[in-house]
Amino acid sequence: MATELASALRSFVSEAAKAYEVPGISVGILHQGSETYAPHGVTNVDHPVPVDEGTLFHIASATKSFTATAVLNLVAAGRVDLDAPVRRYVPELVLADDEHADRITVRNLLNHTAGLDWNLIDTDEGDGSLAGFVAKLGTLSLVAEPGARASYSQAGYNILGRVIENVTGRPYEKAVADLVLAPLALDDTVFDLDEVVRRKFAIGHKRTDDGALQTATPWKAYPAGARGNNPGGGAVSTARDLLRWGRFHLEAEGSVSADEAVLSLADRRLMREPSAELRGSSLGDALGFGWFLKTIAGVPTFGHGGSGNGQFAEVLVVPDREFAVVALSNSPEGYQLNQAVVKWALEHCLGVVEADPEPVAYDPARNGDVVGRYEIDAMNLDIADDGKRLTLAVEIKPEIRSAAEADMPPDIPASAMGFLAEEGDDYIVTEGEMKGQRGFFSRDESGAVVGIDLAGRIFGRSA
Repeated sequence: MATELASALRSFVSEAAKAYEVPGISVGILHQGSETYAPHGVTNVDHPVPVDEGTLFHIASATKSFTATAVLNLVAAGRVDLDAPVRRYVPELVLADDEHADRITVRNLLNHTAGLDWNLIDTDEGDGSLAGFVAKLGTLSLVAEPGARASYSQAGYNILGRVIENVTGRPYEKAVADLVLAPLALDDTVFDLDEVVRRKFAIGHKRTDDGALQTATPWKAYPAGARGNNPGGGAVSTARDLLRWGRFHLEAEGSVSADEAVLSLADRRLMREPSAELRGSSLGDALGFGWFLKTIAGVPTFGHGGSGNGQFAEVLVVPDREFAVVALSNSPEGYQLNQAVVKWALEHCLGVVEADPEPVAYDPARNGDVVGRYEIDAMNLDIADDGKRLTLAVEIKPEIRSAAEADMPPDIPASAMGFLAEEGDDYIVTEGEMKGQRGFFSRDESGAVVGIDLAGRIFGRSA
């Protein structure tokens, strides 16, 4: 990156972090073959240490790209078949519907078409292992037939972690380190808190009732011992490692690299080929394996974000331009800050400008169809009409919050939203923490609204 552009990036990150009141952010950009970093702020408001490109953040769901890469490594080695039933590798899998469990394939898990609800929420963590997680999946809700549609599922990727364990005979974390992390020298991408505390790491923050920042606990969004969530969201990494990860996944054809031992160029490309359609989602137009695929102003991109307990991660790669951007931040406003950084980088480095669509005018008669409560196993989503606007609010279910021994992420207050066309059910959120999020309402054969998609997940309408 040219010196003037690098200076402009650092200036933008510094000013934007102050404007969003985010304590710390670590940004990295790969452009024209060189890496540029723009860290700002501190790891922790109570014991401030400057953030740099080597500061560890919990990357949460961005972990899925590592899990998918490990699975594709096993596919390439002939140890896993993409279209085999998952029960071939996880015979102990039990779901609420036994026939449903029989029909799910490895491919269904990789592209979120297994018809599984978001995740298993269980306040009794047991031993926290993947085996323990899988043993409880009989209580998980099923939201669609296998292969029928995409619905983002943390549980599905945790099952893939169990596939990796059973096929390799190694704990998931050690298998991923052996298959992926160590060969690529991703030395600061780890899972265990014992590894985290040996390095410089950021702490997430939350807002108190008076708006002040305080550190968030637990450090990850689920109990520290819950290894059962590691495949879907347990990794910890740095801007430096994640740029190296982006470089691995966009490496130009014809180059000679030891990376081929991890995954061939052909298989890396397979991971970013459309495998399942996403309708009306800000996350992308389609799903690959471990990646959201999105065309921005005519330019294909792939990437994945993650949200933990007051920590947010964003990784976006533009393969045709050999470009990648990473943003890691540590407060509730970090999601919006990360999005602003990505948009700035695309515009100023590549000339690619993404503009959010504007909603149509408020229509109370139309709103009546969608007002109500929607839910998944962990959260309630409330659509309301306050007489001036349609709003969307999300809360962790009170019974789950009250039963949890540790703090949980805060609820998201009502935010304005609107329909994107005079006809149709696609919408956009226009303010607040979820500003820019897009989705759509689902209807049954009679035309009644029965669900809402948000962040790639379907929330069913409550009775």
